[in-house]
Amino acid sequence: MRKFLTTVLVLAAAVSLSAQNVSDLIISEAVAQPDSTGLLDDYGRRSGWIELYNKSTGTVNFGGCYLTDDRSQLKKSLIPKSDLRTKLGPRQVVLIWCSGRGADGTFYADFTLAPGKTVYLVSNDGRTIIDSLAIPATLPYGMAAYKQAFDIRQQEFEFVDNPEIPTPRMLNGEHGSATKGELMKERDPHGWILTVVSVSVVFCALALLWFLFWVLFDRPAKKKDAPAARSMTKGKRPVIPSDSEESEVAAAIALALDMETGGDTYAAIATAVHLYLADTVHDIEPGIVTIRRSESAWNNKSLNFRKSPILVTK
Repeated sequence: MRKFLTTVLVLAAAVSLSAQNVSDLIISEAVAQPDSTGLLDDYGRRSGWIELYNKSTGTVNFGGCYLTDDRSQLKKSLIPKSDLRTKLGPRQVVLIWCSGRGADGTFYADFTLAPGKTVYLVSNDGRTIIDSLAIPATLPYGMAAYKQAFDIRQQEFEFVDNPEIPTPRMLNGEHGSATKGELMKERDPHGWILTVVSVSVVFCALALLWFLFWVLFDRPAKKKDAPAARSMTKGKRPVIPSDSEESEVAAAIALALDMETGGDTYAAIATAVHLYLADTVHDIEPGIVTIRRSESAWNNKSLNFRKSPILVTK
């Protein structure tokens, strides 16, 4: 039970770590010089901004990470850890205002963007660069540098060297691409393919389980002594095999019992029963007692003399 709980805790920790992996964040878009139509921040100012995107399927906490536009100074602007809003959900985006005044709030950086520079997202260790985005030197006012996902399902992004109109808080990519479910619906509108595949998988799994159960548990065992047992039975009466030593002993005892009519008969029977009950013989034939030859004082004539001999005097 303790090992099971330890395994569960380790798996839970692994899932938690994978869900908190900041390497799943990318800088998806940036605006260096907003025009009169640009976004207003919380203070009513138009400032440059960068957009962070979480391309994973788990929540990522980017609190404690850094933003910078200088590779030689990776800890230029710290994102506070104490704000719960730094937890970014799966496939969600967040804007960071590059106003040059980081004290304005959690989502404000201590530098301003300018064309020709590169903005970096640095891990909370202050050394590892997670992602970067180069801002073209010829970027016009009001335009955005961005990365586009040409495959939304695979979450593969590439930098597009073609300024576009900003799309803040929106994923850059081909949103019209069909999913696997939609493609399957087009190829199999009535669901026959899916039904056949599902039934085939279920029946194959059941057949495999039956075979494994038959091999491991229910397979009839081969009896090694089956040929010997069949050779000793013929019809209803057991037959003693003639090529074994036990059969000769049993035949001799049977002949002796048939010829003798005195007290020796009962003694032989008693001896046979005694040896059988003492497990000194091996009986595999039904209804036949096999007696192994052993040293005995049965025929010792000295035992027949009287212990108190009668003295004869003349």
